[in-house]
Amino acid sequence: MVKCMKQNFSTITEDKIKKGLYQRFIEPTKNNENNYIGIEIEIPILNLEKKPVDFQVVHKITEEFKKQYTNFKPQTIDHNNHICSLINKKNNDIISYDCSYNNLEFSFGRETNLFNIYERFCDYYSFFKELFEKHNHTLTGLGINPYRIYNKHIPIPNERYQMLYHHLCSYSRYSKLPKYFHDHPEYGMFSSASQIQLDVNYDNLIKTINIFSKLEPIKAILFSNSVLLGENEDLLCCRDMFWQDSTHGINPHNIGMYETQLKDIDDLMAYIESLNIYCTMRNGLYVNFPTINIMDYFRKDSVEGEYCDKGVYDKITITPKISDIEYLRSFKFLDLTYRGTIEYRSSCTQPIKDVLCVGAFQLGLKNKLYELEEIFENDEVIYHRGYNASELRKLFVKRQLPNFVDEDKLYTLIKQILDLSKEGLIERGYGEEVFLESLYERVKNRTNPAKDMLKKLGQDKSIEDIIDDYGRLK
Repeated sequence: MVKCMKQNFSTITEDKIKKGLYQRFIEPTKNNENNYIGIEIEIPILNLEKKPVDFQVVHKITEEFKKQYTNFKPQTIDHNNHICSLINKKNNDIISYDCSYNNLEFSFGRETNLFNIYERFCDYYSFFKELFEKHNHTLTGLGINPYRIYNKHIPIPNERYQMLYHHLCSYSRYSKLPKYFHDHPEYGMFSSASQIQLDVNYDNLIKTINIFSKLEPIKAILFSNSVLLGENEDLLCCRDMFWQDSTHGINPHNIGMYETQLKDIDDLMAYIESLNIYCTMRNGLYVNFPTINIMDYFRKDSVEGEYCDKGVYDKITITPKISDIEYLRSFKFLDLTYRGTIEYRSSCTQPIKDVLCVGAFQLGLKNKLYELEEIFENDEVIYHRGYNASELRKLFVKRQLPNFVDEDKLYTLIKQILDLSKEGLIERGYGEEVFLESLYERVKNRTNPAKDMLKKLGQDKSIEDIIDDYGRLK
């Protein structure tokens, strides 16, 4: 049966579309003098019996959390009446499950310093860890669930995640494209990230995107922690590949890095106008349709899509509405959001004892744009060697460095940038530089969590030892 949710068609002009995009993404950065921090940390759940994660255990522990932490109230309920997310309206912290009940996520309401976040993280994490271990499950700080092969890769039964999984599974529909697709459309159910959002001001917006884009190869060296054991152990951060070679990457502007040096806001607007949209909502239900450029979408009188109503898919015809801009989302390493923030989302979940090192590193550099720009302009270790930032990132997520890179000089460069981040944190005056200590150890030992894991496995350490080690809070 084909349903139709069309409205009387009225032309949406190009000017109206551009104005809508500007208001959503650019306008919030104007006069934005805020200096808040938002942190999101995803953590894999493991069944230590090497069986699928028991979702009934997950639901039971979620209910226990709700009873213990009475400020948290259910925010989202799935079709089976289980809690998907809880929110504390006093501080806007959210406890949720990302994509599936195999992946726990802590999202912290905006804060002024990292210690406030760390204190609450330790509290929440300790509660969940203790209860999961009573049921022979556990949590750990790995970017890829090492027990993924045992798990049931089933999306959370609600409109959002069923739509997303449906979209990712639709790659066979694009067989005529000259593009490679991996065969892990369920990757969101076993991959975990560490993300930070920082306020950005209109005056610094372009420079922030340009300079921090050049930082991404360095972050690959420091933070890689996503190895697909048993499949591709030469790739230390397979997160990049998962997005790039999925339906999200059909339009490469929707993922990865900016492949162009932005000159001004007009350049950035042109980039936003080049993005694709693949979903919207009608009558409270997500509608998925073949990914299409946002400007082309609004030029259509109607769009054929699909919606899922409690697990049952049906076809639908919709008429684009200007409010659909709300559902335009990219998955770039630097995502400009509607909140007047940039979300830095390229880093894997870290070992739990180092859980805030990603956020601290990025935060410390926030107000060091000009100093960082000078470092990159004068650098000849990785830049000015024939490769752009995106190409370098793809090289640096691999186990072996490319031959043109002098390892001694590379880690001298990383140490210089790390010192700059530390300087920025010291100037903030909260003592947050303590969260960088693990990164100095990584520079000293020329390693990262992925390399450490592979080294230990090569020394006959068990994956269970690593799960335990990477899951410890202290």
